[in-house]
Amino acid sequence: MQGNGLKIGATVALLLLSGWYLFPTFQNLSLTRQLNSMTPDEQADYRAENLQQIRSVQERSMKLGLDLQGGMHVTLEVRVDALIRELATDRDAAFDSVLAAASARADDEDIALVNAFVSEFETRDADARLSRYFRDDDASITRRSTNQEVSTYLDQEATEAIDRAIEIIRQRIDRFGVTEPSIQRQGTSRIVVELPGIDDEERVRRLLRGTARLEFRLMPEPQDVARSAQDLVAYFEDTGDPSTTDTTATPEGDATEAAVADATEADASDTSAVEDLLATDDLLAPELEAPTNQLLALMQPLPYGPSVVFGQVLESDTAAVNELLARADVRQFFPRDMDLAYDANPVGVTESGAEVYDLIAVNTEAELVGDAIVDASVEFDQATNQPRVAMAMDSEGARTWARVTGANVGKSIAIVLDGVVYSYPRVEGRIVGGNSTITGLESREEASDIVTILKSGALPAPVEIVEERTVGPSLGAASTRAGFLSIVAGLVLVALFMIFYYRTAGIVADIALLLNIVFILGVLAAFQATLTLPGIAGIVLTIGMAVDANVLIFERIREEMSTGKTLKAAVEAGYGKALSAIVDANITTFFVGIILFSFGVGPIQGFAVTLMTGILCSLFTAIIVTRVIFDYMIIERRMTVSYG
Repeated sequence: MQGNGLKIGATVALLLLSGWYLFPTFQNLSLTRQLNSMTPDEQADYRAENLQQIRSVQERSMKLGLDLQGGMHVTLEVRVDALIRELATDRDAAFDSVLAAASARADDEDIALVNAFVSEFETRDADARLSRYFRDDDASITRRSTNQEVSTYLDQEATEAIDRAIEIIRQRIDRFGVTEPSIQRQGTSRIVVELPGIDDEERVRRLLRGTARLEFRLMPEPQDVARSAQDLVAYFEDTGDPSTTDTTATPEGDATEAAVADATEADASDTSAVEDLLATDDLLAPELEAPTNQLLALMQPLPYGPSVVFGQVLESDTAAVNELLARADVRQFFPRDMDLAYDANPVGVTESGAEVYDLIAVNTEAELVGDAIVDASVEFDQATNQPRVAMAMDSEGARTWARVTGANVGKSIAIVLDGVVYSYPRVEGRIVGGNSTITGLESREEASDIVTILKSGALPAPVEIVEERTVGPSLGAASTRAGFLSIVAGLVLVALFMIFYYRTAGIVADIALLLNIVFILGVLAAFQATLTLPGIAGIVLTIGMAVDANVLIFERIREEMSTGKTLKAAVEAGYGKALSAIVDANITTFFVGIILFSFGVGPIQGFAVTLMTGILCSLFTAIIVTRVIFDYMIIERRMTVSYG
């Protein structure tokens, strides 16, 4: 074995390293089987007692891709049109028209929205300047700036917005606790997110979509809200859609309306009777069952009593109500500074199981925004044990908050996150120190998600989910079993063929083949690569390619032996003459793997990684490992090796 010391040392070292990096994977498999054999309660107790150990093993074990582990694949699109609209310091109807046309063109032609916007603007008026809409002293955008300068400014802002969105989404996912997420930019405005092991899809959707725009808004006077509701009901009674109008009032509806009117007329200062009546489902149910006009067909206004709740809407009707209330003829019944927003959580459920949400009146302008929040945490109310979010503000925010609360004692302030009202507590007194809370939350998970969103920061532009795919754990387990069976089947078939065709030399090749698979998995585990279904396909392909080098070597040895050379001389000549052909073939394939990895995404990259790893490992085992075994058998043991 003289001269093979380095080869043996390298083989043993690589084998030990592979075992070291693969050991956590075997620990994780054993732990998973152990947990699966437990009851849910036993699992919870075991996880609580061994949390750190479990996390450590999972972090160091080989990661499975989305197609093997199950999870979510989400494609997000950053709303660059909303960013452009926000960057504009001056807008008019022409601006909105150009932006809408540019958005449609960008979608149809698959081009950058900024380019489409500038092109559409110059097409409509070649002499017009974009600087009339955009001014930014920091970016040196003034009235004299050219369209090209404004275009460069918008391009830079859009690029930074997408990069910032990727970073914020990554922070949110990290705080959510997903292991090995994949977050990649796609095209000009899209972000592809892969989250293995996710079992709560709706929670992830809320986490990804939330822009984290937190606002503290004052609320209109209750009598103004009631007056608007009354006027709107009367308007639709006079001009309602005939297709939805039903002028036959139900006895229950008449009784409810009369009861509310009597309660209001009886004692305007005593609001408890009205509020109790409004809190029941009796007002909502009859009108939903028998709407009298177009408005009542979609929602139930609450036009009586002092309340900031404008009405109640079924979850399935929220989109239609939004469209209805956005009409110009409807907006005229609202005060100019009044807006409507839905409550974050349902206030009731109908007999059919449909959830009902309050539509709450808030002021259009915010008194304070989330930029003032410097910290947030989950707390529990000592009296009710309900979760809430505690927030701390910076010094400027604390001064503003003290001024706002001091000037509005006895009134309600709505806490609005991403256009949804989470709570609207009544101000009991001036609040100093900049501390506030978000209450009215359904669960600790909801509170944790809000904290995650607030701590990660606000997205620079809204994002929309344009594509979503979910792989269930059972489908992932089935893919894992199928992949494992394909590897075993390929290995067995190749091993049997090599033994049948090359006899003793075939057994040596099979030993190298087994080591090759161990080395591939060890390298993947060492570099924390994610094993995917295409990656398994790459391993199966590598099994065939691994013996290809041995076939070339064995055929060369046969040729040399046919010339009358001794076995030792034939082995030396066979390895020497086959080396160039083996290296050439594997290098070209390795270059293909580099190209696939450089330009591919997701599954293609997974295939490329295992392909390149397999090529390197197969070269090592075919040229180094088999040669060491043959030298031992021929020189040390003086055995006769059969080549078929």
